[in-house]
Amino acid sequence: MIAELRGAIEVVPGCCLLDVHSDADHNRSVFTFAGTPGVVEAAALSLAGVAVARIDLRQHHGTHPRMGAIDVVPFIPLSGIDLAGCCLLAERVGARLAADLAVPAYLYGEAARPGRPRVLTDLRRGGFEALTAAPWLLQSPDFGPDAAHPTAGAVAVGARGPLVAFNLLLDTADVDIARRVAAAVRESSGGLAAVQALGMFLPSRGRAQVSTNLLDHARTSIGTLVAAVRAAAAAELTRVVEAELVGLAPAAALTGLDPAGLAGMPGPDRSIEARLEVCAR
Repeated sequence: MIAELRGAIEVVPGCCLLDVHSDADHNRSVFTFAGTPGVVEAAALSLAGVAVARIDLRQHHGTHPRMGAIDVVPFIPLSGIDLAGCCLLAERVGARLAADLAVPAYLYGEAARPGRPRVLTDLRRGGFEALTAAPWLLQSPDFGPDAAHPTAGAVAVGARGPLVAFNLLLDTADVDIARRVAAAVRESSGGLAAVQALGMFLPSRGRAQVSTNLLDHARTSIGTLVAAVRAAAAAELTRVVEAELVGLAPAAALTGLDPAGLAGMPGPDRSIEARLEVCAR
């Protein structure tokens, strides 16, 4: 199925697929692609069409929160477009997903309308199961039917700056420890600025993981995050054994990292800029 989803992007002329990241425990794939606004819009819709046709969330289980087969479509300005332009893209794609696929679409981030939820976690709380069992838990969508799509749920479409999705594996199977470490480092519970974090168990690894988003790497760097997670893990009598970058990150976020300092630490080849350079050749 991942090959089909990948093909839905690659078939769009002018679209550059920068990265595909899949994880069996999270049961989630992240596709990173770039192009002109019209090309990216076409690729997002092509990908969504395959995802809705092929993914049935009633049969889907994984450790990562999700409310839809597509789940989240963020538009990020790289060159030749600003956040306002990305908001317009989000509006068009959200409207098309609702009209063409009958998937309720919620705008989030900079694309959120006044008085509407801006934060993805506020929309996705409870996931597909909560949305289908009690749709009144959420406001009516910005586009499409009030009821969730029976197999594909709902989708969040937004505009934002680049974030860094970064996971740290602990030397323990105790998910409660991972949750306490996550609480110690995330901003909402008094931790690091611009950091979101969850603790989860990875069955295939037999270990617990702290899964994070760095919403602004200039405010909290990867190095600062790793140090904080290591300290919180040590307080729980465990340690960090492996790092994982999900997808890509801005080159500035990867500057100064020591790839030899921890297994899985990303090098400069995992930057958005490096992959764009390869695509331009």
